[in-house]
Amino acid sequence: QEWTNTFATWDPQDFCNISKIVLPMDAYWSPPIFILERVNEQKSDLEYMVVTHNGSFNSSQPFQVTVMCSLMIFKFPFDTQMCNMSIASFLYPAVTELVMKIRRTPAEMMKNSQSYFFTDGEWKFTNLSISEYTEEMDDGEFPVITYTISMERRPTLYILNLILPTCALYLLDMAVLFGPSSLEEKISFQISIILGSSMLAVILNNMLPTSSNEPPIIGIH
Repeated sequence: QEWTNTFATWDPQDFCNISKIVLPMDAYWSPPIFILERVNEQKSDLEYMVVTHNGSFNSSQPFQVTVMCSLMIFKFPFDTQMCNMSIASFLYPAVTELVMKIRRTPAEMMKNSQSYFFTDGEWKFTNLSISEYTEEMDDGEFPVITYTISMERRPTLYILNLILPTCALYLLDMAVLFGPSSLEEKISFQISIILGSSMLAVILNNMLPTSSNEPPIIGIH
């Protein structure tokens, strides 16, 4: 965060050429903002801000936050999810008291985010977009900045452990059904196929996400 306080200025020549100091966050006023989709957060102990002689305040507070996100899993495991992280302040009305602006462009934020996203897990970070708007409430309009994060699921694990074994069972079922085997052998093998499909169904039930209004097409199939 960066903001300016015109009441916190000084001439460095009058104070041993000191042009910058570090103060705790509670020493001066700071913008009270929060994340609308926040469920839980873990802040760090670095609650300090840098004050320069021209009244410019700079605060960087790293913290980890858990946010709510509506999942659309109809195309699972080939789905792409978009989650919002909205930063707002409902204590000071927009325009008259508090105006929030992004410091970096979406392209710069995208590049910066990719440099931090080193994980090689299930999700792949694909895009980041930023929008600025005002939220209307009963007693005025308030500034909101929304970061829309796009994440693409890596389907390799599900293809190897679920889709390929299922297709192999179906192909084997068709080969035995139209093969020259006797009826008793076909019935015995069909029972084995049913047991194998039941085990895959149990594995699929444990893999599928449950937080969605629309079930995935692979589950329906």
